[in-house]
Amino acid sequence: MIAAPVHPVLTEALEALGYSCEHYVDIQQDQAYAIIDRYEGIITSTRLQLDENLLKEALRLRWIGRMGSGMEVIDTIYTHSRGIYCCSSPEGNANAVAEQALGMLLAVQHKVMAAHAEMQQGLWRREENRGWEIEGSTAGIIGFGHNGSAFAKKLIGMDVQVLAYDKYQQRFGTPQVQALESLQELFSRANILSFHVPLTPETHHYFDEQFLDSMTQEFVLLNLSRGPVVSMRALYKGIKSGKITAAALDVWEQEPVQRMSGEDAVILKEMLQMPNFIGTPHIGGYTHQALYKMSAALAAKIKAFVNQR
Repeated sequence: MIAAPVHPVLTEALEALGYSCEHYVDIQQDQAYAIIDRYEGIITSTRLQLDENLLKEALRLRWIGRMGSGMEVIDTIYTHSRGIYCCSSPEGNANAVAEQALGMLLAVQHKVMAAHAEMQQGLWRREENRGWEIEGSTAGIIGFGHNGSAFAKKLIGMDVQVLAYDKYQQRFGTPQVQALESLQELFSRANILSFHVPLTPETHHYFDEQFLDSMTQEFVLLNLSRGPVVSMRALYKGIKSGKITAAALDVWEQEPVQRMSGEDAVILKEMLQMPNFIGTPHIGGYTHQALYKMSAALAAKIKAFVNQR
């Protein structure tokens, strides 16, 4: 079952292993119950929640391949209990996410979107759109896996000092990246804050009002990991107070954002009109090149698993 957009390099590899690939890119959760028992393998992204209830119906399932990163869509405890192999391809879209993060950071710092919107209205406002260079800034990166380290590489090239915190990694510091043992130094030094962590119960609303209050200077916030990592209400509070000078989100607490309701919907509508805010529809890791690289990475991992049986 192919329940995600993929590059032919993946389907061709699966067919070479003897599989017949059936595509259900637009499948809904309730539809999957009726057919999932047919398949030995599933390629997925975010459309399906492969929870225990659904996986219990997949009696033939041997492996799951996740396009991109973020295994929160798969009940890995249950798959482990059944010996179902699970793999993802975070290395495939790390550069794409890092490039978008850098682009969004530069856009908000140099007021590109606000100036463009004014140009569309026939306005020529140079002084009001005077920007801030990121050279010489200090960036705090939370999570130093594939995406965090790829973004750090971009920032180092822009002469930005990088502080990195990763609770589950040790000794990842380099001459250009200072690895932190706690968040305290990040709170006091960072004026750019970027999240690159998976969504887990531990990271849900990682950035909340307490985190906001702990930051000792004004800063720019970026989130290209998972939407619920950043509390929209805490973000909104920070922007309104001026402590967050600018922000950019590619991921949201509810996706698509049309599902938002109540106060969150009101906050979203207002933020999208702010000149110091940029929002995009979860496209950071969705480049043409990333589709190929993620597909190729999964092809190699699934092939290795199948051939070892």
